[in-house]
Amino acid sequence: MLRLASYDIVFQEIPGEVTLALNISGCPNRCPSCHSPHLWEDIGEELDEELLSGLLAKYSPGITCVCFMGGDSDPLEVGRLSVFVRESAAGRIKIGWYSGKTGFATECSLENFDFLKLGPYVEKLGGLDSAPTNQRFYAIENGRMIDHTDRFRK
Repeated sequence: MLRLASYDIVFQEIPGEVTLALNISGCPNRCPSCHSPHLWEDIGEELDEELLSGLLAKYSPGITCVCFMGGDSDPLEVGRLSVFVRESAAGRIKIGWYSGKTGFATECSLENFDFLKLGPYVEKLGGLDSAPTNQRFYAIENGRMIDHTDRFRK
C-alpha cells in the first residue's frame, strides 16, 4: 500500500509538462541530505483508485502528466496505479515516476511510464540540474529509456 503525503501542480519535475506530483511517503531510501525527510515516515492517506480518480477529475484537463514522487517501498503498486491512470485518462495524460533506486524496478513494465527519474540523491553530486549528478532522467520511447538529463541544465 502506498500513502499520499501531499500533492501539487508543478512545472519543473517533467520538462514541458504541467504535472500533478504525488508525494508518496514511506521512502525506504533515506538519502543523506534528502530535501524531503518527512517522506521517510509512513504518513498520509492511502493512495488508491478512488483518490486518484478524484484528483484526475479535479485537475483534468489542466494537467498533462501525473508523476509518482517516490513509491520505492511498493513498486508493484506504483506500476498498477500507473496503469489505472493510463486507462482512466485514455492515454491523454503522461505518466512519470521519480525513484531513488539506481535501476528501474524489474517488477514493473516500462510501457506503463513516459518518464523516469532514477538515482538516489547524493549531496556532493547534486540533483538533475548539476553536471556531475548521479541521477538520470529518461523519456520512454518505443520501449527504451532515452537519457534526457541534459534538459534540466541551462
